[in-house]
Amino acid sequence: MTSHPRRDQLGQIFRFVLVGGVNTGTFFALYLLMHPYLPYFAAYTVAFVLSMIGSFFMNTYFTYRTRPTWKKFLLFPLTNVTNYVIQSVGLYALVSWAGMDTRIAPLVAAVVAIPFTFLLSRKILIPGTGPAAEPAPERTSSTV
Repeated sequence: MTSHPRRDQLGQIFRFVLVGGVNTGTFFALYLLMHPYLPYFAAYTVAFVLSMIGSFFMNTYFTYRTRPTWKKFLLFPLTNVTNYVIQSVGLYALVSWAGMDTRIAPLVAAVVAIPFTFLLSRKILIPGTGPAAEPAPERTSSTV
């Protein structure tokens, strides 16, 4: 069976958007649940970490169709450091400089970070991929 790299990548992007929607909804619900009890940035951080764990499993199984491993699990948060920084700076700027409501600002900051998150998670969950990488050889679902 021949692999179609463009179609495979478009499928990954589509699945990533679906997972991202679920993950963002989960993040935002957790954030809103904790917002009355914690300072907004603490609520944001806890919700971010919990949703990142869920994101790892949804992306390994569904988006990239690869097996989760401890190595990938431990590396996945490292790739999200960039995402966290982008969202954190965005959150701070939206709240402090733009005067946006602290209940809405995390959602806006998360949307801005989507392209970065896709590229970074793809690179860590499927080693050898990325914007400059050559097309990967055909993989089976049991290959790590």
